[in-house]
Amino acid sequence: MASPTLITPTSTPKSLPPIKTKPTTISATLSPPTTSTTVHNRRREFLSTTASILTTTFLVHVTPAFAASDEEYVKETEEVISKLRTTITMDKNDPNVSTAVAELRENSNSWVAKYRREKALLARTSFRDMYSALNAVSGHYISFGPTAPIPAKRRARILEEVEVAEKSLKRGR
Repeated sequence: MASPTLITPTSTPKSLPPIKTKPTTISATLSPPTTSTTVHNRRREFLSTTASILTTTFLVHVTPAFAASDEEYVKETEEVISKLRTTITMDKNDPNVSTAVAELRENSNSWVAKYRREKALLARTSFRDMYSALNAVSGHYISFGPTAPIPAKRRARILEEVEVAEKSLKRGR
């Protein structure tokens, strides 16, 4: 059942106390920024100025990378192929294995660093197959050491990739 005070229309509701508002002034909203905002603005200005000075200083002295010629790419790729073949077919008891692996890793790292940035070469099948073979060889020697022989299946796959890369290289691909 409902309460009798809510149903009867004769009861008068009590009025709420008036809401007190704080006076606002325009000067409070237009006051100068606080010290922390000033410090942040100065820091931001300093960092942007420093970044622009350093960027222009270092960009002026950078020389653009010239695209390697096609003959140079073919010659260096053939050198890396021959080095790769001789290194992975060496006997594990050969005393020169670790030296040959170190030379191969150095040659392959420089080859990859030089030609990975060339947009024209990235689409070539010779580059992709050669990169894949070098990655497999480097990964093996990094994981197992320079004197560990490459397993027969991996060696066969690497030599197959190298042969395909060499054929593509001769066709100009």
